[in-house]
Amino acid sequence: MSPAPRRRSVLLATAAVTAAATAPAGAATPVRHRASGPLVIGHRGAAGWRPEHTADAYTYAVRAGADWIEPDLVPTKDHVLVVRHENEIGGTTDVAGRPEFADRRTTRTVDGRAVTGWFTEDFHLRELRTLRTVERLPLVRNRNTVFDGRGRVMTFQEVIDLARRLSGESGRRIAVFPETKHPTYFRSIGLPLEEELIRVIRRNRLTARECVVQSFEPSSLHRIAAARLGLPLWQALGTSGSPYGHAVTYRDMMSPAGLREIASYAQWIGPDKSSLVPPHTLLADAHAAGLKVGAYTFRAENQYLPAAHRRGTAPNDFGDAFAEYAFHYGQGVDAVVTDFPDIAVQAREGLRG
Repeated sequence: MSPAPRRRSVLLATAAVTAAATAPAGAATPVRHRASGPLVIGHRGAAGWRPEHTADAYTYAVRAGADWIEPDLVPTKDHVLVVRHENEIGGTTDVAGRPEFADRRTTRTVDGRAVTGWFTEDFHLRELRTLRTVERLPLVRNRNTVFDGRGRVMTFQEVIDLARRLSGESGRRIAVFPETKHPTYFRSIGLPLEEELIRVIRRNRLTARECVVQSFEPSSLHRIAAARLGLPLWQALGTSGSPYGHAVTYRDMMSPAGLREIASYAQWIGPDKSSLVPPHTLLADAHAAGLKVGAYTFRAENQYLPAAHRRGTAPNDFGDAFAEYAFHYGQGVDAVVTDFPDIAVQAREGLRG
């Protein structure tokens, strides 16, 4: 394992990035080099520092040095792909306080689970445009609530446009990493994700250096593969159970035989980081099957860190995130999906020290 990098105060280490991310476009000094080592993927942007899936979050991630940015895709009523963590938007927008949309509150069964709230599939894009974004986890990321009301719901097309602008600004090719959310559910209500995603990819002529598509549902990736877009595919893996609507379990998918099956249609797997800790052999088995491995989701708060890397007892205080990156980088992961891309990049730079 590579030695752990020198540890600086997280808040001091990110101060320059914070200034860059809030400065007008063109005024910042973004990261302009691509370091060797694992890819750093901004999880919904830089969700640890800005409300997720906002232009601010994506911009912060890229200026901090992220190589890819991740938008979760859900459709509107008029079948436009927008980026939200879930199709239920009561916790990520101000819709609950908007009286004109009070009658849209309903209960839907999504992937076999009853969910009550407001759903993107019940809104036209022009209506979603009137909403403002808020921090999804205000008790965990209280600092992010200062940005509540400052962003709006973005379309996938807008994320592509932003990634290309930030590529020019940074001098690095920034890839978009869309995830198809609840694809079986959306097919069941006549709003399939894959067809529209394929149209957007083709319209923008996205290349393998600009786009990697991910999903937890193999059937969704098979539909993308059938379109022969020439893009890498990423099979996301849960820690228990099965992908919704599929008989195969995640445990079976992570076996050597399951990995060989994944390699027939995808180039990456994306397991939870806990699945890569010994005595698990998933990382070596995946590499043996010809697959790259990107682990999710890296965070800095104690509650998301292994016990050995926590500092103090407050669950939302920052622990020793650098030590966790050092371990996984030393194990040989090919990418990390992180809420704090600035910390991941700094930890990656420590590999060269």
